[in-house]
Amino acid sequence: MKIKFIIFTFIVIWLALLVRVFFLSVESNSYYKKLSYNNTIKIEKIIPVRGEIIDTKNRPIAINKLGFKIQLAPHLRQKKKIETFNTEIDMLIKLLPNLNRKKIIKNYKKSDSYYNHNYIDIVDFVSYEDIMPVYSVLNLRKNINIVSSPKRYYPYKNIGAHVVGYVSRANKKDIKNDKLLELIGYTGKTGVEKYYNTYLQGEAGKRKIKVNANNREVEELSNISAIENRKLTLNIDIELQEYISTLFKDKSGSVIVMGVKGNILSASSYPEYNLNTFVSGITHEMWKKLSTSLEKPFTNKLIHGLYPPGSTIKTALGLIYATTDLNKHWSVDCRSSMPLGKRVFRCWKKRGHGKTNLNKAIRESCDDYFYKGSINVGIKKMSEGFIRYGLSKKTGIDLPNEFIGTVPSRKWKRKKYNQPWYIGETVNTSIGQGDFLTTPMQIAQQTALMATGKLPTPYLAKSIGDKKVKAEIKDVLNENELKKLPMIQKAMYEVCNHPKGTATRYLSSKVSIAGKTGTAQVIGILQDIEERVLEHEMEYYTRSHAWFTSYGPYKKPQYVVLVLVEHGGHGGSAAGKIVSDIYNKLLKLNYIKRR
Repeated sequence: MKIKFIIFTFIVIWLALLVRVFFLSVESNSYYKKLSYNNTIKIEKIIPVRGEIIDTKNRPIAINKLGFKIQLAPHLRQKKKIETFNTEIDMLIKLLPNLNRKKIIKNYKKSDSYYNHNYIDIVDFVSYEDIMPVYSVLNLRKNINIVSSPKRYYPYKNIGAHVVGYVSRANKKDIKNDKLLELIGYTGKTGVEKYYNTYLQGEAGKRKIKVNANNREVEELSNISAIENRKLTLNIDIELQEYISTLFKDKSGSVIVMGVKGNILSASSYPEYNLNTFVSGITHEMWKKLSTSLEKPFTNKLIHGLYPPGSTIKTALGLIYATTDLNKHWSVDCRSSMPLGKRVFRCWKKRGHGKTNLNKAIRESCDDYFYKGSINVGIKKMSEGFIRYGLSKKTGIDLPNEFIGTVPSRKWKRKKYNQPWYIGETVNTSIGQGDFLTTPMQIAQQTALMATGKLPTPYLAKSIGDKKVKAEIKDVLNENELKKLPMIQKAMYEVCNHPKGTATRYLSSKVSIAGKTGTAQVIGILQDIEERVLEHEMEYYTRSHAWFTSYGPYKKPQYVVLVLVEHGGHGGSAAGKIVSDIYNKLLKLNYIKRR
């Protein structure tokens, strides 16, 4: 029995050994072959060059500045090689005195490890002008590697900052969403740089090479070029953009110049900031200064600024009134105030407007007309109309993270606050106050609707490579609304041309235009105050925002021009001259032809 057990054990052990030998010699062959292959064949990814952004007349807005990065061989901090490491650093500082020694050493330490056999990036960017005088010296040193590395550059610096956007270092979240960024290192953070980032950054190439035991290249086996230099052309006219920036000096707010089909010639949020500051990394002091500014330069007010629209929505509301429960002949007797419950709703004109119909109400911006009309029509029809006309939803512009604003309604309030709706809120909504919030881009889009009867999607990109971007236009008005629209257009014309129009006295446009002014309060006025303080006498940050939205030429609308001056007071006085100057510039640049 013992002999049988010994024989059995002996056979089992030998079988196990034979299986192991078979596994090592046959089954593991593919694994070790692959391991051997990886030790001799190396795959290098080729970083694509980011595409340029140009304006409608082929002027560069975002380009790549020619330069180089400096790499250092790995493992130089080992005891036997530390002297070589210090010598190389000393040489770099001597030849390029603007380099930061501490930063170089920090970058090297971050990536130097026993397992890393690749050259380490120690300087991200040195300009072509700086590197050329010393290139031959550095290139002869076997421990130093000079690699082409373009850097994003914005020739117009702060002009159109919020629309163009900027690129900066990719963070962990960015890399998680796009593995290519681990190779590129930079990504679009704001504006069209972010919205079109995937297109602009291109696709990496691939280079297969054979290396020796010292990781030195022996032979190139294949080379697949990167897909790069993808050009993005915008509708923006940078000359017009620059000109408008001079008009908005020392002001906060936004300006939009848009074709009635949605193509944007100029769009600015003020104040602006130098985009180049963010490419290499902004200082803590500069970040603090910009992020704590009361003018909010980081906020793209075009699509992220939420403001009470004030009287700018009276044109759209007038159309809702005329096509629902009120006809064009319906009028009120404005006596400057309307009691409602325990409140008194006042018109902006101290002595009232007297007998007022729809045309006069828009032309002279009579609050009382819209107060009383809202009570007849009701918040449901009002809110549904506003939403159909494009408010409380994204315009669809090609910019990231657009805000939608708020059109107040019973349903909205119940969902947000779980509270009932009051008639006073309907009255407040009728003059664009209360919880009503819109973006400048939404008001510009709505103005295009009033001008043409069609709702365009605003768009910045003119062409993506060779593919031209097509305008998207929606038919949102019904037959009755289209029939009544000329009444609204006539009233908007009188806002800018009738002796009693709210904008007439402030305009000097050589183009015949139509529009609507708006004054959006930022603080409430107490009920017991009978004499209102004039806007210019108020503290700056308590003054109303000034709106002026317009289109022209009146008979054949081509462009919408919208101006919002934060804390500017009255729309006509604060924005009238700016609007006029913009139309005159459009004439000068031949966007509008003299007739």
